[in-house]
Amino acid sequence: MDTKELLKKVRKIEIKTKGLSNQVFSGEYHSAFKGKGMAFSEVRNYIPGDEIRTIDWNVTARFNDTYVKVFEEERELTVMLIVDISGSEAFGSDKQLKREFIAEIGAVLAFSATQNNDKIGAILFSDKIELFIPPKKGRKHILRIIRELIEFTANSKKTDLGFALKHFNNIIKKRSIAFVISDFIDNKFEEALKITSKKHDLIALRVSDKREKELTDVGLSLFIDPENGQKKWINTSNKKVREKYRSNALLREHYISELFKKSNVDYANINLQDGYIKSLMQLFKKR
Repeated sequence: MDTKELLKKVRKIEIKTKGLSNQVFSGEYHSAFKGKGMAFSEVRNYIPGDEIRTIDWNVTARFNDTYVKVFEEERELTVMLIVDISGSEAFGSDKQLKREFIAEIGAVLAFSATQNNDKIGAILFSDKIELFIPPKKGRKHILRIIRELIEFTANSKKTDLGFALKHFNNIIKKRSIAFVISDFIDNKFEEALKITSKKHDLIALRVSDKREKELTDVGLSLFIDPENGQKKWINTSNKKVREKYRSNALLREHYISELFKKSNVDYANINLQDGYIKSLMQLFKKR
């Protein structure tokens, strides 16, 4: 992708997702993710109904009038996007690949975070850490994250979410909000997921495509595993083959959902064909 095309894509995503963050997600995000506590802001005159315990007795004595302390939420949080950029994210059966869809989700979360004065960072991973972007604020920083989500080329096509979570725990010591955005096809992350959810506020966003759940009858077709390159011919016209494929997909979905629940991880299943707005809104509202 040349620079001009990349900038055009970044700008398009910025316009779409920044608008969504302003109009749809900002309030829900603020409510879903609380600050660290309450910090003193100012004093003002006592109004009947104010709690007596908020009276500032020193200021009251000095000015011979009753004043109360006003507190505000200490808002600033650190938000991390832990994003799967392995080979399976290059899959997509409609107009958009999972990788492009994930970039939009990441952008929405980044703009929602910055509107609430939170810092945002990112870890892009395969079976290794491909890129670490330290948490910062500002539009320029967010645009860099979006650019990397769109364009960054992984050195490996394989996946190791467990390794990515361990790295995240080592590099981000302070408790943060962490969104893991992946298809969760990897099988080696259960222990790391549980450990991470105890240290951080961990949210899983499972991105999938309808073709990963159901086979379309298109006759004898060649399937290639995007992570290991293995090839296999499958007769999609065979009803039993299609039913077995669907059954395995449902079992996998159930296993992942139960794992998130056991690990005390909030999660959303997001389908490419349905979009991400409804799923994210539901996730924010139930927190």
